[in-house]
Amino acid sequence: MIMSRHPVPAALFMIISLVSVAALFVLLEAFFLAILQVLVYAGAVMVLFLFIIMLLDVGPDGGKVSRIKVISGLAGCLSFGILVVLLLQFSGIGSAESGSWQEIQTTEQVNGDSLLFSTSLKNFGYGLFTKYMLPIQVAGFLLLAAMVGVIVLSKKSLTSGGTE
Repeated sequence: MIMSRHPVPAALFMIISLVSVAALFVLLEAFFLAILQVLVYAGAVMVLFLFIIMLLDVGPDGGKVSRIKVISGLAGCLSFGILVVLLLQFSGIGSAESGSWQEIQTTEQVNGDSLLFSTSLKNFGYGLFTKYMLPIQVAGFLLLAAMVGVIVLSKKSLTSGGTE
């Protein structure tokens, strides 16, 4: 997938790699996760990726490197590095005081309205539709806004010989 020069075959190779991750889940006897991997990632997400790639009409000339792309890539890497350094500094992971490990207390009981860990699908669905309903709705609206933004950006304007 990484060595492919064109975006559509790279997305198809990524589907193959996601299906192979699902095969690893099957080997670990996590059949539900394997089915979710194939349906959600290899199915829905990659179809959305292919739709956006084809909608943007990225041709063979889309991968040409320009000076602006190189500068923006270097600026992105530099800002990511600064962000990582700042997060390590403020979290205390890189400091000398964090060298001692604290023991985890396993005798405390969880009470209140927090959900307990369970492998039951019913409890998973109950958690998604009660406690985590708002974050899922926000993520859905963000994906919708991103898709509308891609459609608006990819529309070609009709400026040649037509009335507006």
